[in-house]
Amino acid sequence: MIYKIFAALILFFFSSSVNFAQTVDSVKTDLYSWLQSMPDVEVHQIQVDRIYSEAYEIFVTQPIDHNNPDGPKFKQQIFLSHVDKTKPVVIELDGYAVNNHTTELSKLLDCNQIVVEHRYFGESVPAPFDWKYLTIKQAADDHHRIIELFKQYYTGKWITTGISKGGSCVIFHGYFYPDDVDAAVAYEGPLNLSIEDQRVYEWIKTVSTPECREKVYNFQKLCFEKRDQLFPLFKKNAEQKKLQYDIVGIDKAYEYAVLEYSFAYWQWGDGNCDEIPDAKSSIDEVWEHLLKNGGVSYFSDAEIKEGYPFYYQCYTEFGYYAYETKYFEKYLKYADGQTVFFNPPNSNPTYNPRLLKKINDWASNDAANFIFIYGGNDPWSSTGVCLTGKTNSLKMILPNGSHASRIKNFSKHDRELMYSKLESWLGIQIGK
Repeated sequence: MIYKIFAALILFFFSSSVNFAQTVDSVKTDLYSWLQSMPDVEVHQIQVDRIYSEAYEIFVTQPIDHNNPDGPKFKQQIFLSHVDKTKPVVIELDGYAVNNHTTELSKLLDCNQIVVEHRYFGESVPAPFDWKYLTIKQAADDHHRIIELFKQYYTGKWITTGISKGGSCVIFHGYFYPDDVDAAVAYEGPLNLSIEDQRVYEWIKTVSTPECREKVYNFQKLCFEKRDQLFPLFKKNAEQKKLQYDIVGIDKAYEYAVLEYSFAYWQWGDGNCDEIPDAKSSIDEVWEHLLKNGGVSYFSDAEIKEGYPFYYQCYTEFGYYAYETKYFEKYLKYADGQTVFFNPPNSNPTYNPRLLKKINDWASNDAANFIFIYGGNDPWSSTGVCLTGKTNSLKMILPNGSHASRIKNFSKHDRELMYSKLESWLGIQIGK
């Protein structure tokens, strides 16, 4: 019965999408004609969200090395959702692979939207492949070129936005091209200043309340003390989900999953520490909580390989964090707290913090027309921008907020403050 219902739904959606595609393909709009006329652009019409009139998957041909524009090229995937050529354009600079989605800002501003996949991720992987062109500057050049391209069509104001590593990309782009856009909203964008940024350690020691922090620590200790009962569940989960741990080793991966818990819990949790199991909880309750909140799959081969471009950037320019092990030394048999196993094979990264330090100084003192948004409980806020008050930029921290903090989650007063900034920078009224 369930299969028949599912099959019927699949048939319905397939028929609808086919009919929709036929309808879209028959409409040659002004925008579609312009896109087809542009060199270095491959365009495919796609189904639209109801707030847009047109949507496209686009591949923009980019130089692998912007310092050698006549050299080898690659195709960078973007998604364009259109409302009106005179309205603002929100361009989301993602840090990873992307799919099409509707951003918070494009809904808020009722405007056009471009979602940009980061080079070396998803469908935007250069060939020939060379790690040395995966740099902050090369990615900022990608973004600048896309903005220049679409400014030939769209006449309204421009806003960059991004989340997490994408938030960092918004800051990086602003550093190199401060005149490209009229405003920027960076969500949870860290600026790490070393491979093992110590500010993360200090932040985890002060977040929330002493009682909450003690519960987090005690849970990690419990997971080490109950290793004999939990590790078989860890292995069973790996078998059920077909997770391999050959890169790290499954015994070491278990220890790292427990070490990761304190970071992951604060990054994504809601701050309700009463839900954390303790010594009185059943082993199943302890395991389910670790599975939900720890790094159980984070150290699997599949997730590490998927993250290779990110980790390469961390070990060359971005910086990262490691794990403070001194409180758990008597439990650790394999993990030393370092994460060199994240490095892609044969990549030989060399870390240089100079550019991040320059960008951090610029973001703190000179970045104008920025809104920086962070969650109050999110560990990435520990390496976030620290404004000195020298520009009109705004930093907003959501109390008890996680890595998923958005404008809509703030109080009415705080939302109005952000709206007023955007209205003054963009010369528009926000419908709210």
